[in-house]
Amino acid sequence: MLQGKVAIVTGASRGIGRCTALELARAGADLVVCARSVAPLQTLVTEIEGLGRKALAVVVDVVNPEDVSHLIDKTLKTFGRIDILVNNAGITRDGLLLRMKDSDWDQVLDTNLKSAFLMTRAVAKIMSKQRSGRMINISSVVGEMGNPGQVNYSASKAGLIGLTKSVARELARRNVTVNAITPGFIETDMTNELGEKARTELASQIPLGRLGQAEDIAHAVIYLASDFSGYITGQVLGVNGGMYM
Repeated sequence: MLQGKVAIVTGASRGIGRCTALELARAGADLVVCARSVAPLQTLVTEIEGLGRKALAVVVDVVNPEDVSHLIDKTLKTFGRIDILVNNAGITRDGLLLRMKDSDWDQVLDTNLKSAFLMTRAVAKIMSKQRSGRMINISSVVGEMGNPGQVNYSASKAGLIGLTKSVARELARRNVTVNAITPGFIETDMTNELGEKARTELASQIPLGRLGQAEDIAHAVIYLASDFSGYITGQVLGVNGGMYM
């Protein structure tokens, strides 16, 4: 489905990003995987190569413009093109509004939103020249519905939706599509920290009766990265088991 395509996945060291990179490789894409930790990236590269695809690991802080420039240069030097960008890097620094530190707000907005702006701006130049490309931003259901204790995280993910729609309008005439996915509660290290009782209560609020799997998000990414979605841009695809309609 994605044979001959080159994809960049940010925040690829674990969770949704890691799973998405592996599923893109299974679909035929070559991968550039990036994060701030080198060891998990090296393991991921070995797994991708085991699937018969090429892979490049780049250790970057995607909040840093110089790191982003280095990542793009290295990708073009290795593969010569960029077909798919998945802006997945994200963190949480949860806390109620009245207790939230300025630093908690800044770190989350920088990592979750500014990084996507820097990556999107850099990759847009390449895809515009190519006259083709797919950008997929991993937002969140809480960016649509809000969540107590997550004003910073919710604001960053809502901002990603606005970024998605605006960039989609700017790049549509260049045959570059830009869409967002809003995962619900997905089984990752982040949700595992909630504990079994909280996870069971969450599942009871979801019409499909379970938390999602990282593969549920990765498969949506593959759809939006493929030729099957060529007439879809500026859209928000909810993958949340029906918890928000």
